[in-house]
Amino acid sequence: MKRNTIDIITLGCSKNLVDSEHLMRQLEQAGYHVTHDAARPQGEIAVINTCGFIGDAKEESINMILEFAQAKEEGRLNRLYVMGCLSERYLQELGQEIPQVDKFYGKFNWKELLADLGKVYDEHLRDERILTTPKHYAYLKISEGCNRTCSYCAIPIITGHHQSRPMEEILDEVRALVSRGVKEFQVIAQELTYYGVDLYQSQKLPQLIEQMAQIPGVEWIRLHYAYPAHFPEDLFRVMRTYPNVCKYMDIALQHISDHVLTKMRRHVTKAETYALIEKFRREVPGVHLRTTLMVGHPGESEADFEELKEFVRQVRFDRMGAFAYSEEEGTYAATNYTDDIPFEVKQARLDELMTIQEGISAELNHAKVGKVFRVIIDRKEGDYYVGRTEFDSPEVDQEVLIPCSEKKLRIGLFYHVKIEKSDDFDLFGHVI
Repeated sequence: MKRNTIDIITLGCSKNLVDSEHLMRQLEQAGYHVTHDAARPQGEIAVINTCGFIGDAKEESINMILEFAQAKEEGRLNRLYVMGCLSERYLQELGQEIPQVDKFYGKFNWKELLADLGKVYDEHLRDERILTTPKHYAYLKISEGCNRTCSYCAIPIITGHHQSRPMEEILDEVRALVSRGVKEFQVIAQELTYYGVDLYQSQKLPQLIEQMAQIPGVEWIRLHYAYPAHFPEDLFRVMRTYPNVCKYMDIALQHISDHVLTKMRRHVTKAETYALIEKFRREVPGVHLRTTLMVGHPGESEADFEELKEFVRQVRFDRMGAFAYSEEEGTYAATNYTDDIPFEVKQARLDELMTIQEGISAELNHAKVGKVFRVIIDRKEGDYYVGRTEFDSPEVDQEVLIPCSEKKLRIGLFYHVKIEKSDDFDLFGHVI
């Protein structure tokens, strides 16, 4: 057990990761040695930043807490603290169920942790963080919370109403990160398209991205988690105009059947969804669309699911994830609907949908063979350098593999790579 060392473990999404990075900077300033997601945590203190989004994520968080609780019981850990979404949601229950944890914090009151360690939160460092990502890219969180009321989603219960960060504060952070060598920004929020409505009384995402794109040193900007209803269409112009705004949009559509969309309370129709996708591809030539879909929402019939499959076949998403509905207590669906679709049916639908997408991914990848792409190198792994094109986000999308035997490449630099072959989810090429 290393004295004065704190191990931070982050579970869940990149928004949680940003919180952990801010906490790490404060702990470092307070005199601690801090590790993140260490393979073998050895600190005398551990902090687990939990996820509480869906059943699997909650289970992973609970298991991680129990693992560290056991380490504490065995004398391999002095103190254990828990923060984040799961903790925010089940503060009282967790305290009673897992007494080995010294204290549970919610998603937003983790600053108290410093006081409980006998340290002071440094307000001057509130925008600073220790990057846990490779130093050439960072996640940029532009807001917290969500004002949408989708039937199945517990996020608004956990995070509260949408709160945009002031534009100047975000731009200052971008400049500071660029000065530290960051070239690529993954812009994240629970719901990007709502940005600015609370602070400026109108959607300001296009203006924010346009100003970011004009900051020297910003090479790539990639957008995550947009909402289809009331999409700010001036963003099309920004994506067309600025080459450093990646032709990439992560827009969670969830379903296509009007029947299911209504039950989901998505405030968008099948016709509007198809029209938005068509407009995207017309206004931003070459755009790659990533989406997330849900199967097994209460009331989803076989006909609804057939409609969803046809949607996936027709639209041919460049990137697609899917998950099965899981009932979350306190949500509209849990209160007003019966979870009437058996687990086996949900799983079968999920597998079927992903099989369709696998075929589409393979075909879209094959179409890239022979073409040249600008690729950023993330790491060296085995016999390959591993990089990404502008159409690939870290952790969630495919990668480009380049043999190490060719020439020495530098992590964090861009190279032009000719694609020589492909498989379902990766590309292989050489530097030209």
